[in-house]
Amino acid sequence: MPWSAAPASGEPMCDAAAAVVAARKGMETPLTAVAEAFEELARRMEADGGELRLGPFGDTCALVSVLFSCLGIAFRFAEIEYVAKVNDLIGAAKSYGTLNDILDKDVENDSVKKQGSHSRNLRRVRLGLGLIKVLFEQFLSTQGCSLYDAATTAYGQVCAPFHSWAVRKAVGAGMYTLPSREQLIVRLNETDCSVQKEMRRYIDASSPIIDYIDNLFLSRNISLDW
Repeated sequence: MPWSAAPASGEPMCDAAAAVVAARKGMETPLTAVAEAFEELARRMEADGGELRLGPFGDTCALVSVLFSCLGIAFRFAEIEYVAKVNDLIGAAKSYGTLNDILDKDVENDSVKKQGSHSRNLRRVRLGLGLIKVLFEQFLSTQGCSLYDAATTAYGQVCAPFHSWAVRKAVGAGMYTLPSREQLIVRLNETDCSVQKEMRRYIDASSPIIDYIDNLFLSRNISLDW
């Protein structure tokens, strides 16, 4: 399922994501679609005895690109990287059944941290999921929290430790182009009340997925400082 440009907006979107969003258009908001997809993914993981299958994982993560798009050009850097890494994992699902499988193979080949490896790309996708999660947590922390403050804190916690000074500086400058809190709510097609409910759903549903990915690395004595 290759990434393709969405005709209307020009934003990159996986065919899987585009299909789901199109099917749900008029029925659910983008945020609701993402939250429900992660809730379903968590249920699948539980039903599979705690294993996370790569195919459903890739398709679910693809939907998050819609949320990055709503943040505008300030998070374009994250969207481009995220899209590329998810695309790799979607392709890898043709050869690997679970997330465990790709870690096992890369450990065997001593290529976990190698540029372009599936394990490295999985780590980057996990950072993308975490970035949105922390941004939402900050957004909900106080009634008047601005998107700028929420995004700056989220980036500082999740991505900045792994970026060069030049990238951090560019991202900092881009933060000033973020939409306002009210503009984001409109872009998500939510109300001030509904956005809080749906962001909380994403936070709750994505947390076990994020923890699972972290534990895949930690259980193999692979640190998360990269």
